[in-house]
Amino acid sequence: MEKGKYDYPLERSDYLPLEPHKESCSPENFRKWLKTYGKSKRLAVDLFSGAGGLSFGVKQAGWTVAAAVDFDERALETHAANFPGMSLKMDLGNSDERDRLIGLLKGVDIDLIAGGPPCQPFSRAGRSKIRDLVANHNRDPEDLRKELWRSYLHVVEEVRPRAVLMENVPDMGLGDDFFVVRTIEQRLEDLGYATQVRLVDAWHYGVPQHRKRLILLARNDVERFDWQPKQEGFTSLQDAIGDLPNLDPKPRKPVGDRELPYRAPEDPSPFVSMMRKDAPEGLIWDHMTRRVRADDHEIFSKHMDSTTLYSEIPEKLRRYSAEHFTDKYKKLAWNELSRSITAHIAKDGYWYIHPVQPRTLTVREAARVQTFPDWFRFAGTRSDAFRQIGNAVPPLLGKAAAEALAPVGDVQARLGGLQPHWRQVREELAAWAEKRRDGDDWWHLPGEQMSPLSAAVVAVLSGTKLPAAQTDEVLAGVRSRKYLTTKAFENLLETAPTERARTRLERLAPLVDDKAAWQKSRRLEIPERLAFKPAEASLYRLLVGEDLLWVGQGALRVAARLNDSDADRTNRLSDGRVNLVRLVGAGDESAPLRMAALRLLGNSVCSAQRPLCSDCPLSKHCPRKSDASDVSAVEANSKPKGKGQRNRKQSPK
Repeated sequence: MEKGKYDYPLERSDYLPLEPHKESCSPENFRKWLKTYGKSKRLAVDLFSGAGGLSFGVKQAGWTVAAAVDFDERALETHAANFPGMSLKMDLGNSDERDRLIGLLKGVDIDLIAGGPPCQPFSRAGRSKIRDLVANHNRDPEDLRKELWRSYLHVVEEVRPRAVLMENVPDMGLGDDFFVVRTIEQRLEDLGYATQVRLVDAWHYGVPQHRKRLILLARNDVERFDWQPKQEGFTSLQDAIGDLPNLDPKPRKPVGDRELPYRAPEDPSPFVSMMRKDAPEGLIWDHMTRRVRADDHEIFSKHMDSTTLYSEIPEKLRRYSAEHFTDKYKKLAWNELSRSITAHIAKDGYWYIHPVQPRTLTVREAARVQTFPDWFRFAGTRSDAFRQIGNAVPPLLGKAAAEALAPVGDVQARLGGLQPHWRQVREELAAWAEKRRDGDDWWHLPGEQMSPLSAAVVAVLSGTKLPAAQTDEVLAGVRSRKYLTTKAFENLLETAPTERARTRLERLAPLVDDKAAWQKSRRLEIPERLAFKPAEASLYRLLVGEDLLWVGQGALRVAARLNDSDADRTNRLSDGRVNLVRLVGAGDESAPLRMAALRLLGNSVCSAQRPLCSDCPLSKHCPRKSDASDVSAVEANSKPKGKGQRNRKQSPK
């Protein structure tokens, strides 16, 4: 046997071949399959299917997977063995391959398209660079179709299923102000779909691990997404794998096997009963993991519990830098959730050390934590299996998401599509903002009147809390100017109503008489050149028309109230942003305008304690609007708090 570093045998497991499902089919006999096995069934397609975690969740929710597409041969071998229908090797980034898939599905009543396309978030700088290349350097805008989420959307556009389910990591949204997510939602709404985006903790739906995912749902029959209630409590690691046979991980010896005897516990947990359904009685498959090094055996058995850091392991046993690998080893805890199972488990299992046995998790244990049942097997070597499991959507999470898209009675997909509620709200918000932009509120909103210079002045004054009238007076001197001259700068400082405001305005000095710096083509360089703080830079970029989410307390408050949520106080950076997404939408011009309008509303009529709902353009859509919305702004401001005015119902905390 070949030996690697540290005189340790490099072991590759046997290869597990799997036979296709007895009801599988090929493109050549797909039409026959539709008339036989697929007849009268609710059909789904799984794009970027991997081994089939989402496919199995969709199956549990009542669909039959007619076609699955991926580029990984081992994952497709696994999918073909465990599911009926077609398991197709295709590169959906290739337009010819996409067209071939669309041709196969032409005329087929596909009810659901599901999948988790790889979504590389666009940074704001990246989006701006792409726009500049298209506008000024003859870059083909169609190049962006190579992004796989665009390929996913293209299939949806051509097939037009009743429902759509997309799953991805939260960073797909959080990493780029939800730009990709908002773009996808906008495209789906243009097709007549109502949409919903959620950040979901998988353990709420029975998955025994920490795993937060972004779920995007869409449907064109009814605007309704009925999620099942969250599970009370959680499924601990012991509930999930505590029944599996103990293994004897002797140093340098194989650990586990493809087939081992299994003895069912007298009182299995509900999770174990679910995992064992349809599994072979008295047998457990793929309960095997890597060999244990002698030093690892000593660490796992004598020097670690679930709280031990790598730096706390005896130095003589460490072979990695404790400074650079602070969490290189992680022993799991019986009475807690597992850490998230990822594809990294295929490289090594040090993040997944068994709670009581001196070894890493087995293939079957990892599959259990991902909620694959015990009858489900994975083609290829042990490493192939780990990689497929780590890349998969937990089936129980897929089931929960798919159930929210279940048909409602006999309601059919609408030929002309839906007019989604949030689309209407966004249109009304944009119309209100356009009117306000033409009046005294011009400096709160991006538009033709908002030059980079005016935006910079607003940004540096943003922390001074000047009354609107005083800010208006300061801005009057630069409103019509395209760049800052020495004379204009002197006048600007003279109009500063406070010493604090003057000090902030003095920060513009480096760009006085620098005409080129204020050109629109260079507007994104200004925050760095003027050393803006992060909040100032975000406000500046928003006012010059950059498509971003302004995560300020006022805007979050408006979005939370319209979504009947408390995320403005509890989960500002995650669920709070999702609330904003529904109101901001996408679009290079309209999205920044709506975002700025939400900021304006939050800083004016939608205050924390005394919202003036009668002045809010969105009050008719707000389930949390004050019961005193008939009180005018004048009346509200003319009476002191607590005197001569009835109590208002405040937003719940």
